[in-house]
Amino acid sequence: MAAVVSRGRGRRTINEINMVPFIDVMLVLLIIFMVTAPLIAPSMIDLPSVGKAAGQPDQVIQIVIGKDEALQLKLKDTTTSLRLQDITSAVKQAQGTVANTAVVISADKSVKYEAVVRVMDTLQRAGIARVGLSVQLAP
Repeated sequence: MAAVVSRGRGRRTINEINMVPFIDVMLVLLIIFMVTAPLIAPSMIDLPSVGKAAGQPDQVIQIVIGKDEALQLKLKDTTTSLRLQDITSAVKQAQGTVANTAVVISADKSVKYEAVVRVMDTLQRAGIARVGLSVQLAP
């Protein structure tokens, strides 16, 4: 609200903001921060080290999704064509008794992301622990 000042013949309003309370509050806050800043102890961050990384898998099962969304299971030198419904039983059979087995999903770049997620979801729902995506860098 503007104050009305009567000086002289006419009345005029003061359109200025009183900055003194604002400056007082800012100086008090500055003093508080200057006093409390040295008291704050620096926190330690627990970063992972190289020694904590999981070891290499004993066996790698590769699932390849082709351009037409056809699925293939590659294990060492053998390649088998599959349907989505049969993929979990084929992976579990390929794992056999090998405990440390990783499943890698590779897809053509023209395949929809939905198809890749569908395969990954099917494997994870079946309880297959190590499922990852293959990434190839462009030359």
